[in-house]
Amino acid sequence: MNDLNKTARTVGALFLISNATFLIGAMVILEPILNAQDYLLQVSANSTQVILGALLELINGVAYIGIAVLMFPILRQRFESMALGYVAFRIIEFITQLAASLVPLILVTLSEDFLSAGGPVNQAVGELLLATRYWSFETLTLVFSLSALMFYYMLYQTRLIPRFLSLWGLIGSALVLTNALFEIFGVDLGAGVGLATGLPMLLNELFLGVWLIVKGFSPDAIIYDPAEAVDSQGQLRTS
Repeated sequence: MNDLNKTARTVGALFLISNATFLIGAMVILEPILNAQDYLLQVSANSTQVILGALLELINGVAYIGIAVLMFPILRQRFESMALGYVAFRIIEFITQLAASLVPLILVTLSEDFLSAGGPVNQAVGELLLATRYWSFETLTLVFSLSALMFYYMLYQTRLIPRFLSLWGLIGSALVLTNALFEIFGVDLGAGVGLATGLPMLLNELFLGVWLIVKGFSPDAIIYDPAEAVDSQGQLRTS
C-alpha cells in the first residue's frame, strides 16, 4: 500500500497540474485573444502570453499522459485490455492537444507577416488555423470523455477510491460526451449548457486530485482479478 499511495499522491498532483495548466493556458490566456475580432493583431501584441498559454496547454497534455502511465500497472491487474485502451486514448488526447496548441504558436509567426505585409491571404490562413484548433479540441473532448468513462469504470470496480467519486466521474464523463457529440454534429446548445456539462467533470478531477494526495488509494481496493486474487493460504488479496 505504501507504493500504491506514492503513486496515488503523484497521480493526484498530476490531476491538479493538468486542470490548472489547461484553465490558465487555454481559458484565461489564449481563448480571449484567439476569439477577438482582430485576433492577428492581438496575437502580435501579446505574443509572449500566447507562447506561454500554448506551453501550459502542452504541460496539461503531458500531465494526463503521466496519469495514464502511472495507473496502467495498477489497473491492468484486473482490466488489462481496458487499461491498455485507456493509455492509448490518452496518447490520442495528447496528439490532438499538440495539434490545438501548435495553432497559436503558428499564429504568432503569421501575425508578424500580417503586420508587415497584410492582405486577405494571411487572414484566410488564420481562419483555417483557428478551424484546425476548433476541431482538434472537439476531437480531444470526445476522446477525453471516452477515456474518462473507462477510467472511472475501472476505479468503480476496483474501489481504489470511494464509489461516490467514481460515480461522479462517470456522470461527468457522460455529460461531456453528450455535449461533445451535439457540438460535433452542429447542434449549438449554447455556452451556458457547455459550462454546465463541463463543470461537474472539472470539479470531480479537482476533488479527486486533492483526495488522492490526502487519502491515497483505499486499503480495501481489489486490484486483482477476483478469480486469481487468492494467496497460498487461501486468503483474499486486497492490495
